[in-house]
Amino acid sequence: MDRERMAEPLRNSFGAAIPKRIGAMLQAVDAAFDADAFVADALRGYEPLNLMQRGRHIAHALRRHLPDDYDAAIALLLASVDHAPARDGAPMGAFLFLPYTEFVSLHGLDHFATSMRALHALTQRFTGEFSVRPFIERFPELALAQLRAWASDPNEHVRRLVSEGTRPRLPWAARLRAFQRDPAPTLALLELLRDDPSLYVRRSVANHLNDIGKDHPEVLTAVARRWMVDAGEERQWIVRHALRSAVKRAEAGALEVLGFAHEARVAVEAVRIAPKRVAIGESVDIGFTLRNTGAAAQRVLVDYVVFYVKANGEARAKVFKLRTLDLAAGEAVRIAKRLSLEQRTTRTHYAGRHRVELLVNGRPMPLGEFVLVGS
Repeated sequence: MDRERMAEPLRNSFGAAIPKRIGAMLQAVDAAFDADAFVADALRGYEPLNLMQRGRHIAHALRRHLPDDYDAAIALLLASVDHAPARDGAPMGAFLFLPYTEFVSLHGLDHFATSMRALHALTQRFTGEFSVRPFIERFPELALAQLRAWASDPNEHVRRLVSEGTRPRLPWAARLRAFQRDPAPTLALLELLRDDPSLYVRRSVANHLNDIGKDHPEVLTAVARRWMVDAGEERQWIVRHALRSAVKRAEAGALEVLGFAHEARVAVEAVRIAPKRVAIGESVDIGFTLRNTGAAAQRVLVDYVVFYVKANGEARAKVFKLRTLDLAAGEAVRIAKRLSLEQRTTRTHYAGRHRVELLVNGRPMPLGEFVLVGS
């Protein structure tokens, strides 16, 4: 999911109903649990918090109202899982269990075995990708051994945790700096998952490799090249998805792995960028003809780059995927794209001159520009 875009709507749905549901679930398995006192405690100072802060806030309230003995507290939490309302009728669905996984990471570091059993169960209902990370940092050898065992677990959510929980640059989480410096321990885990039968797991493997490539592009290229040997379509998909950022950065090694190592012999003709002057909130049409000027057929990867003006007046490149083309000798193909300039939560537009380029097999080729004006 696009986590940054989802964060605010999720927070808005993670309201007072969440601690009330958790209180009811715990009371269903322990009649002595004071649900009213827990809910009142959990809602104190709740409103201004963001999504992850709310999860941690509820977890701290749980610690104050569950038994002092950690094993006993975890037993109650896990027993209450089966009393969750049907997902269709519950706001936030699986996010209901965010405070449970936060409870484990905040209060379970001194109870490794119990916490691992809890995360194994909870990740099958929500995800343990955030909560397993403190255990990795404090007990790297123990945690990696546990993750290696989970790589062959029959449940796809558990296997995905092996990859997702160890991502060095996991969104919404603190980075795992040790794995940023040396990705070898997590690469060993990914080797166990590269042919996983679940697309859910394979997508995480690709995202993890993409993370590694941001710090160690040469490692990513080497792994991708090795994995492509005798690879079936599913593993090829992992490699292509893992290389997506490297391709946008026009890294030669990534392009070579995907078969785009040569400099394309093409001409860019009949360029049209219209209107040349466009208001924020409208759109601009970008079109051109790409012609193979070589004597043989060529396979070319075509992207385009918009140099967006930022608030400080500087320009920052954003790469957009276009097409992969197989061009016969002399063949010409017309390509057109409509670029929306609406204001979005993920991109704020600013007035100014916006340059546009093509990337053909990673090589930049100028297209033109348009001027963005205030609406």
